[in-house]
Amino acid sequence: MSRIGRLPITIPDGVEIKIDEKNLVTVKGPKGQLQEQIHKDMKITIEGTELKVERPTNNKNHRSLHGLSRTLINNMIVGVTKGYEKKLQVNGVGYRAAKQGNKLNLTLGFSHPVEMVDPEGITTEVPNPNEIIVKGINKQLVGNYAAKIRAWREPEPYKGKGIRYADEVIRRKEGKAGK
Repeated sequence: MSRIGRLPITIPDGVEIKIDEKNLVTVKGPKGQLQEQIHKDMKITIEGTELKVERPTNNKNHRSLHGLSRTLINNMIVGVTKGYEKKLQVNGVGYRAAKQGNKLNLTLGFSHPVEMVDPEGITTEVPNPNEIIVKGINKQLVGNYAAKIRAWREPEPYKGKGIRYADEVIRRKEGKAGK
């Protein structure tokens, strides 16, 4: 039995969940609404304030889908109640970030500034020029947009310059030994 898949999900107050006959799960909460198509073989039931995901057989495909389906639904519930955020740090001389309307302006040592428009459902905040916070209700979109920002200038191991996640540890290397 899947250790994650067998755990019931408690539905908090203010969250409304609808499941149609094709396993299209719609979750409505205080921060917004999310939809996800869950595999048709998974059986999703709501009993009171608990949601359970069950699998029909023990074959490998159903076992792998069991935990995934439960986690996708749980992520939607957490997203519409608390939301998700990723913090990025900009390190380097002359590297900085700024916010203009719904555009994120990055100065990363290129001959031109990098402009990124916030996708729908995602907001970015720049509390100071060396910090970027990506917020949203969809965990996948938040992580994907944060990764796109980081991809402009990944941290390098010698001086630590670049954009990194706040909780990321960069393994530093020693430079070339000189005489």
